[in-house]
Amino acid sequence: MRLDPRFRFTIYGAFAVLVVTGVLWLVADQLKQAPDSDLWQTVAADLLMVHGGTAMVTLLLLGALVPLHALRSWRARRNRVTGTAMATLNAVLIVTAFGLYYLGSDTLRPWTSDVHIVVGLILPLLFLVHVVLGRRSARS
Repeated sequence: MRLDPRFRFTIYGAFAVLVVTGVLWLVADQLKQAPDSDLWQTVAADLLMVHGGTAMVTLLLLGALVPLHALRSWRARRNRVTGTAMATLNAVLIVTAFGLYYLGSDTLRPWTSDVHIVVGLILPLLFLVHVVLGRRSARS
């Protein structure tokens, strides 16, 4: 089901900010051991703040996406596989983000972080596939 262009581009923008800030944080986090580590520590903290704030907005957008897009597309039997994968990966990102923010466990934190990073890097590709397949099925 095609979304209103303003809503669609808001979602695209939010996902783009999440991907960019997430990838840049990975770089900044690796550079925290560099000679100018104070700079990279500050950059990493700022990127996490933008990433987290954008994630909160994205939660609202995902909530709106359920009745406006997901349920209607499910009933129309369109793009179910990638739609289900999108919902699942977004749920994993939400749960792992919660874990990263609230879990203090030294055992679970690295695992949670790795899962969040891997899923966060996979999601943009899946997002692209979902959009392309959805547009193709709309023309059929």
